[in-house]
Amino acid sequence: MVMERPSPCMDLSSFIKLHGGSLDEAMARQVMQQVIDAAIVCSKRGVFHRDIKLENLLLNRDTMEVKLIDFKCAALMKKFAYELFCGTRAYCPPEVNVKGRYHAKPMTVWSLGVLLFKMVCGYYPTDLDLHLISEKNWTRPELSRECCQMICACLEPEPQQRLNLEKMRLHDWFKVLE
Repeated sequence: MVMERPSPCMDLSSFIKLHGGSLDEAMARQVMQQVIDAAIVCSKRGVFHRDIKLENLLLNRDTMEVKLIDFKCAALMKKFAYELFCGTRAYCPPEVNVKGRYHAKPMTVWSLGVLLFKMVCGYYPTDLDLHLISEKNWTRPELSRECCQMICACLEPEPQQRLNLEKMRLHDWFKVLE
């Protein structure tokens, strides 16, 4: 299979490195809106990507258009739990290790939370970060309250309490005016 590789594009990981290791919230918001939209479109079409990560997002540096790529881990959406994790460990939700199974949409939201965390903080969430998030006590002084809330809502350890994929774009973080 041959897919387009629009120019001038680079994967999001390379783009972030080019910008000093993290993105400001305005740029991260612009990227996240498109990634969430892509995840929702996949879901509506019955596709569970299973490996949304920096390296699987192409970004056009001129237009800031984002494309989701690399569907080799993808599966058909199902209502029942998945038992075999397929994807990148850094984006693996806690229910995989705790229960040995996971559902598509909550896992997608977790991946998006890790993605946002990495974009704005410059590193993957540590065990301490995840513990503070689970205790509802995580914040970063350089980030807006809304951004911290968005990250916490996505990285909620209980999948049933996690932000709903279809409602992500309605979060207050997307309503902040720069």
